[in-house]
Amino acid sequence: MSNSTTRRNFLKGVGAGASLYAVGGVPPLFAQSRQTVRVGYLHTLAVDGQIWLADHMGTWRDEGLDMEFTQFTTGLELFQALVGGSLDVLATGAVVSNFPARGQGEVFLINNVELATAQLWADPEAGINDIQDLKGKQIATTEGTTAHVFLHQALTEAGLDPENDVEIINQRMSDAVTAFISGAVSAVALWVPFNVQVQEQRPEARMLVDASEYYPEAAIVGGWAARGEFYRNNPDVIRKIIRGWVPANDHLVNNPDEALATLQQNYYQNVSLEQLKAQYEAERVFTSQEWVSRYKDGTVTEWLDQVTDFFVEFGGIDNPRRASEYFHTGPYLDVVAR
Repeated sequence: MSNSTTRRNFLKGVGAGASLYAVGGVPPLFAQSRQTVRVGYLHTLAVDGQIWLADHMGTWRDEGLDMEFTQFTTGLELFQALVGGSLDVLATGAVVSNFPARGQGEVFLINNVELATAQLWADPEAGINDIQDLKGKQIATTEGTTAHVFLHQALTEAGLDPENDVEIINQRMSDAVTAFISGAVSAVALWVPFNVQVQEQRPEARMLVDASEYYPEAAIVGGWAARGEFYRNNPDVIRKIIRGWVPANDHLVNNPDEALATLQQNYYQNVSLEQLKAQYEAERVFTSQEWVSRYKDGTVTEWLDQVTDFFVEFGGIDNPRRASEYFHTGPYLDVVAR
């Protein structure tokens, strides 16, 4: 895990948590022992927005959870760590539809729909003004990620064969963006906030399309997965994670200006508030109660399956599990829909 950075979630004092429970009584922290949970995440609002709001609001602590957070660069690395046993749970983007389909991880909580977080940028000076102009061109992205899933959809919808009509260059996203900015490739499929770097350093670049073009038919969702053994052996912890997430999620949805200001000041200091608001506009989030119907009617399962189908085609997954097997709605509905 040499390319990751570890961040320990220290207590911020009893006062913050007590204020949250001024009406509801004494926080459960005082009535139970603490449970350490090793959590991997990506530092992008669509993945860790609720994580850090819960951290700030003290809801992990109030559920008796000692959350040990480790930041990763891609969801692929996250799942490799999960499968290897160094993580208990993780939060990520589209990759949540990949490894669980292989029998590696159990999905139990959805954060959002990545509405426009994936974007395709191109160089008009290379004669690229629409997606069809990408034929015969090199496109940089990180294979197996949200950006790659989106790129495949965009090319296919435009009548291009992703395998034969373009050359996809697989790089870490930071390297892919650098390659595009330097002119080494004609286009890049990225996820926010990497678009900010393109806009600042390659102002003549043009965004051809973002993932919202294909919503909801090809929605990409992000969320939480647990190592199989951990999920089976710790049902109470899984529910505590959900209970800690719910007030943070609802605060983000119901009070976005206040929530984003908190996140920017405390956890996203290298990003301006305006940039963070743009990231928020690029995702679609729902209240915890609004998610209930999407869990119950199969909407989330269908969204997950759509992305799993991509990974089956791209990754050659044999006998994949369908989302109805790896996405477990029970814990969430037990907590929220009682």
